[in-house]
Amino acid sequence: MRDQTRIVDLKQVNRVLIQPIGGKTVTNPYHKTPSATTPPRWTREQIRVARMAPLPPLLSRRGLQMIPLPAGNMELPSHKGLIVKDSYWRWPNQNKCGNAIDFYVQVLGLSFNDAMRQIIGS
Repeated sequence: MRDQTRIVDLKQVNRVLIQPIGGKTVTNPYHKTPSATTPPRWTREQIRVARMAPLPPLLSRRGLQMIPLPAGNMELPSHKGLIVKDSYWRWPNQNKCGNAIDFYVQVLGLSFNDAMRQIIGS
C-alpha cells in the first residue's frame, strides 16, 4: 500500500480557502480587514514617542496625586511604593517597571491601543 501523504504549501491552502462553497466564499478567519471598529495601526515613531512621554503631566491630567521625592522622583500614594521619574516608573513591591506605555497597561489596566490613545491623544 502506497503512502497517501501529500505536502501542501501555503499558496495551495490559500487557493482552497477562497473557493466558493455553496454560494459563499470561505476566507481565512484570522485575517482581519480594516473597519471602523478596528483599532488603528500605530507607527514605530508614534510608539517611540509614547514610550518616552513624560509621565508626571499625563498622570496629573488623570487626577493621580504625586508626592515629590529627592532626585526628581515622584511617588504615587494611590499605589504604595510606585516611583515615577520622567517617562520611566518602577514598583519594587510588585516587581514591575517600564516606560509610559507599560504604566498605562500594567498599572492602570488599559489595553495597548487605549494606552496609546491616552498618551498621544489620538
